[in-house]
Amino acid sequence: MNNIPTALVLIASMCTATGAMAEKTGAPTAAQPLVSAPASELKWRELPRTGGIKVADLRGSITGSGPYDAFVRFPAGKDNPLHRHSQNLPTVVLKGSFYAVIDGKRTRYPAGSFYHLPANLPHYSGCEKGDDCLLFQYQADHFDLVPMATK
Repeated sequence: MNNIPTALVLIASMCTATGAMAEKTGAPTAAQPLVSAPASELKWRELPRTGGIKVADLRGSITGSGPYDAFVRFPAGKDNPLHRHSQNLPTVVLKGSFYAVIDGKRTRYPAGSFYHLPANLPHYSGCEKGDDCLLFQYQADHFDLVPMATK
């Protein structure tokens, strides 16, 4: 089953909801530039010291400052040690099966899944063995991964 159309509908819904909330609050909305990213034109780069994690920035830069939207590709079987992020991290899983371990509970996120990690929540995460994972992530500012000591 192909879950990419489902995930794209979810992404479009989130963007629409964000715009609707701004209109309801009376917040001024600035004209947004067109973002067009056909798969054949994505520019993938490997993040240093990550064991093969690659990103394709769509808007902004995942490693820069300011807001970003990016595709993130994890190699199958890639595990992240215990860590946290300094801001909320919404994620849509487009391919493969991603997982997170929070308070000792492992949750599997197959393609078509969405999760929203609150800021500073300690967790493990990674891509299960089998297929590489393709994620869509976005944040209001740069991405960070803050390692934590295991208990």
